[in-house]
Amino acid sequence: MSRTWAFLSNYLVYSAMAVYTLSFIAHAIETAWAVKVPNSTTKTMDYSRTEKVARIATAMMILGFVLLFAGVIVRGVSAGRVPWGNMYEFSITGALAFTGAYLGALRKYDLRWLGLLISISVLLTLGTAVTVLYVPSAPLVPALKSPWLVIHVSAAIISGGVFLLSNVIATAYLYLDKMESKGERTGWAKRLPSLEVLDQLSYRLVAFVFPLWTFAVIAGAIWAESAWGRYWGWDPKETWAFITWVAYAAYLHARVTVGWRGRRAAWLCLFAGSTFLFNYVYVNVWGTGKHTYSGL
Repeated sequence: MSRTWAFLSNYLVYSAMAVYTLSFIAHAIETAWAVKVPNSTTKTMDYSRTEKVARIATAMMILGFVLLFAGVIVRGVSAGRVPWGNMYEFSITGALAFTGAYLGALRKYDLRWLGLLISISVLLTLGTAVTVLYVPSAPLVPALKSPWLVIHVSAAIISGGVFLLSNVIATAYLYLDKMESKGERTGWAKRLPSLEVLDQLSYRLVAFVFPLWTFAVIAGAIWAESAWGRYWGWDPKETWAFITWVAYAAYLHARVTVGWRGRRAAWLCLFAGSTFLFNYVYVNVWGTGKHTYSGL
């Protein structure tokens, strides 16, 4: 029975990838067609003709999220535990959190222009998960059998999804800032929000999720005391989680007390995000320490 659930989870993940691909294609068509129909007077893009395609792209993104959510849940059912015991499961759940952060922000902000980047990023993550990181569904190792697994890892995954969305927006800020420093924005870029809006949105996402990341680090320390008899041991993964916390704390401090805005804040946000990605990719796959059992 567990193998049946495991196969179903795989099919759901593959189906999600197919739907995300359709979303990527729809977003690409929207952008490409808009580039072909600039307004002859203002030289900005006319997106009224692509509204239907844009709605299809967003609908496919939502459907992909639902299918991936089901795939993650069924993966947990197949193993009789929460689906966060190895890098494959971390990756598909991380892609789910990243998409969820985008769709959640989309309800308040016009972020459909990010859909192309979000869809291809999720496809790359899922493609790597199913081809390189996949491991059969299996029970947890003894040290992971704790209620703190649900508390600590869920908080870390949600935080990571929002952090990465903030980094994507910070990257867009730097790209548009460089474009504006050389003169006027190109036609397609005029559709994107102002630098001030991007700067504020990136900051608000970090400020919103930073307390959750703080909780994830504290929960990890409590779990470590329960599992290994010490709260902190400077294990590589613990160390880099703390470095990420310090980097994002410095980002928030620089904005609130020093008044950093714009380019400097965006670069600091990207640096903080790079520490998170380094911890997630390098430390999990090639690092050593007590957390290696939750890798491949």
